[in-house]
Amino acid sequence: MAAVGDLLLHQDVQRAAEHAGSYRALWAPVAERLASADLTLGNLETPIAPTSGVPGRPFVFNAPAHLAQDLKTSGFQVVVTANNHACDQGAAGVLETLHHLSRAGLLALGSGSTREQAEGPLILERRGVRWALFARTERLNLGGFGAKSRAHVALLDLDRTRRAIAAVRPHVDVVVVSLHWGDEYATVPAKRQIAMAEALVAAGADLILGHHPHVLQPLRWVSAGGRTGAVAFSLGNFISNQDRTYRPNRDDPALGDNRDGALVWATFRKDPDARVRLERVELVPLWTINQRLDRGPGQPPVPFIRVTFLEHEGDVRAIRRQRLATILEGRWCLD
Repeated sequence: MAAVGDLLLHQDVQRAAEHAGSYRALWAPVAERLASADLTLGNLETPIAPTSGVPGRPFVFNAPAHLAQDLKTSGFQVVVTANNHACDQGAAGVLETLHHLSRAGLLALGSGSTREQAEGPLILERRGVRWALFARTERLNLGGFGAKSRAHVALLDLDRTRRAIAAVRPHVDVVVVSLHWGDEYATVPAKRQIAMAEALVAAGADLILGHHPHVLQPLRWVSAGGRTGAVAFSLGNFISNQDRTYRPNRDDPALGDNRDGALVWATFRKDPDARVRLERVELVPLWTINQRLDRGPGQPPVPFIRVTFLEHEGDVRAIRRQRLATILEGRWCLD
């Protein structure tokens, strides 16, 4: 399984995609790795609601319909739609987003036309392994839905989530939980995150994928209730326009935190007794290049935003890898 953090599509990210000809071009170096997994997931932190919504603006997002197809051709299979920007274009925007994702052949996780759809597990089978996927968000920036609403986003109610995981656990091989949680720009998880992670692992979660802080947080094995699961507390940004003024190799590394991201590569293995176990979890460090290209006299510069592997970034590599290794306690893999 492959998973990445926030697809944070600010206006300049959209302009970069227009100039490049597609969104896929913005993360092309990573797309082959995404497409090679049996199951690939990303957190889509914007509605796709060009018909029912209004143009995006700072902190209130919207994206064009063709983004969905670009995600599909990049290798994404499951798109998390439970996050604080899910309701930026209202209930109609939630439903239109689901329409565009479905039309592109993508599976949405964490929202639906009913609360049961939003909160319920997405059941999939890949190579003889039966998966249950859940998604929750701690908060919504805008909106909120009553019982009669036509659209719902799954909020992180710990008791309801524990019960949902425990109910499906006997019927599947793997349980993965995507959580939009934590505190923005904090490089360590809050105490409530650690407590929730322990509760969800005890309930049956094998892998927890966190996002929302926009910076990396640790990857840890968590043991609780006689079980052990891996928790990536925050995968950082997959793509964003944050830290756009950061100057690699000139500014303090901490000023570039929002350009860091990680791709989770999780390997599950079926043992001879047919039990499936999480064998290994690797974090592959990513980096967002964010520049402005000069188009000549009288022409505004064009944003050039690209996601690449940190190892490809030459002089940036050493200083960023040192900081990342500190966050991850010097370990790039859990095995």
